[in-house]
Amino acid sequence: MTRPNKYVGLNNEVHGGMTPLGKVIRDAWVFSIIEETETCEGWNYAGIDNLLSKVNQEWDKYGCLVSHLPPDLLKRHQRIHGHALEKAKASGWSGETETDDEN
Repeated sequence: MTRPNKYVGLNNEVHGGMTPLGKVIRDAWVFSIIEETETCEGWNYAGIDNLLSKVNQEWDKYGCLVSHLPPDLLKRHQRIHGHALEKAKASGWSGETETDDEN
């Protein structure tokens, strides 16, 4: 099976978008790298890699810890990621697939 050359977009992700790419996109929203309406649907993977690099640069400023975010970014993070968790749980995601290999 051939890997697709375009990203399906956050709204089309499995598990309600609770994937590593989904987290990168939501973090890009938190840091205002892209608009919150941007789902990255149709982006090539070079564009996604570039986005990841920008997100990582922002996280580096805060020691990669949510607790180190300034109040305005912390509030955005809680809102964006909190909404994503609610949406994913409502669609049947439980988080178990992320911890299956920890047993």
